[in-house]
Amino acid sequence: MSVSLTAHQLIGLLVDPGSYRSWDEPSAAEPVDAGYRASLARARERTGVDEAVLTGLGRIGGEPVALVASEFGFLGGSIGVATAERITRAVERATAERLPLVALPVSGGTRMQEGTAAFLCMLRITAAVQAHRAAGLPYLSYLRNPTMGGVFASWGTLGQLVLAEPGARLGFLGPRVYEELRGVSLPADVQRAETLAERGLVDAVVAPEELREVLRRSLAVLTRRALPAPVPLPVEPAGLARPAGPAGPAQHPDAWEAVLRTRRPDRPGTRELLRRTTEELVLLDSPGGRNGALIRALAVLDGQPAVVVGQQRRAGARERPFTTADLRAVRRTARVAEQLGLPLVTVVDTAGAELSVQAELDGVAIEIAHCLTTLLALRTPVLAVLLGQGSGGGALALLPADRVLAAANAWLAPLPPEGASAIVHRDGGHAPDLARSQGIGAHALAEVGLVDTVVPELPDAADEPAAFCARLGAAVASALAELTATPEPTRRTARATRHRRLGDLLRPA
Repeated sequence: MSVSLTAHQLIGLLVDPGSYRSWDEPSAAEPVDAGYRASLARARERTGVDEAVLTGLGRIGGEPVALVASEFGFLGGSIGVATAERITRAVERATAERLPLVALPVSGGTRMQEGTAAFLCMLRITAAVQAHRAAGLPYLSYLRNPTMGGVFASWGTLGQLVLAEPGARLGFLGPRVYEELRGVSLPADVQRAETLAERGLVDAVVAPEELREVLRRSLAVLTRRALPAPVPLPVEPAGLARPAGPAGPAQHPDAWEAVLRTRRPDRPGTRELLRRTTEELVLLDSPGGRNGALIRALAVLDGQPAVVVGQQRRAGARERPFTTADLRAVRRTARVAEQLGLPLVTVVDTAGAELSVQAELDGVAIEIAHCLTTLLALRTPVLAVLLGQGSGGGALALLPADRVLAAANAWLAPLPPEGASAIVHRDGGHAPDLARSQGIGAHALAEVGLVDTVVPELPDAADEPAAFCARLGAAVASALAELTATPEPTRRTARATRHRRLGDLLRPA
C-alpha cells in the first residue's frame, strides 16, 4: 500500500484554486517531557506544518466547505490534546457557520506520548461531530492509508458518507499490535478498504484524483433545497393512473402475465432507472459490490434531492437474493437520510430474501423486522416504488412509506406464486391461478390501500425502457415535491393512519 498524499497535496487536489483559507492557530502549550518536545520539533521541521492536522475553509465547485485534513508525516497523524482541540474547534466553527464538513483522516490513532488524556479527546471530537450532524449538516469522511485505532473508532467513521482510499489499511488494531497481543498474524485483507466496502462498512472506494468530483456531486445533492411542490392540477398528470376504486378490465394486466413480464432479463431495474432519470447521481458501494442485490445512491430527480435504496434483482441471468447485510445497509442509509433531512426513496424489485442456513444464523428475519420499524419511525419523507417483483419479506422490508408508486406489471406477494402453489396444492402447477386469486397485482394493491399511483407500461417496461423510466421518474419527482412540502407532523400522522388501514378489503366510505 502506498503512503497517502500530504495534507497540503490532498487539499490542493480537492479545492478550487486559490480558495483555501487556514483556520489554524499555533498551540501555546508545550509538553514537559524533553524527548517529546524534541520529537515535535523534528516533526515540524520535516513536514513544514505545526501539528498532525490542518483545518480551514475551501470551495469545491464554488461551494464553501470546511476541511479537516490529517498529516501522516507528523508523528503518524496521531491525535494529541492540541490536535484534538484544533479538530474540535474546526467542527464547531463549521456547525456555527452551517458549512458542510469534509474530514480527511490518516492516522495511527492516539498519540502514545500523551496517553489517556489524548485517548479521551476522541470523545471531545465525537461530541462536536454529533452536534454538527444533529444540526442537519453534511459530514463526509475520506479514510486514507492508514486510518487506525481511536480515529477509526470515532470521528473518522461517523460521516453520513464514508469514503476510502484504494488499498487503505483501515481498522482498530494495527497488525504489529494485533500480533503482539493475540500471538497470531492478522490476515492482510481483513483491514483493506475494499474488504470493508464489500461488507457495507464503507460507502465507496475512491481514488484521490477522483475524490473532488465525487465530493462535488455528493454535496450537490446533500446541500440542495427541494423545489417547491407543483400547483395541483385539476386532472391527473398525463400517463399516470391513480385508481380510486375498481377499475375496468383494460386497466388490470393479467396477474400471471405480469409476473412473467417482471422476470424478463431485459426489464429495466433500479440502476437503469436512476441512470435514465437523475440530474445528479452518486452510486455508493453496497454489500457484495456490483454483484450484490442492493443499490444505494444520492440523487437529484427533476430538482428533488433524495437518498435512494433499491433492489437490483438480477446479475445477467442470475437472481440475486436480498441478504442480511443488505438489510442492515438499508437501515443505515435510512438513518443518514433522516440526519440530513432528505427524503428516502426505496425501490422494490426482488425475488425474495436470502434462503440459507447462514441467513438464518445471521438473523435475516430479525433484520427485516428492524427495517420495518426504522422506516415506519423515520422523520423524513419516505417514498416507495414497487418496480417489479415484490416477493416475501425482502420486499416488505422496503415498503413502509408515506406514498407508494407501482409499475403497472409490478406485484407483491408473501411468496412467489410457485411457492404459494406448493403450500396450497403441494405442487407448483397452480401458480397462475393463485397469482390471479391472491390480489398481487398493482391495481389490486391500489384497491386495498397500499399503492397510490400506478404508472402505466405500454404494454411492458422492457419494450419501452426509456419512455417507461421517464414516466416513472416524473411520478417520483412529483410525489417527492408533494411529500417534502407537507409538514412533518401532518405527514407522520397520515403515515400512521395509512398503515393502520393497510390490508382492508374495502375502503372506508
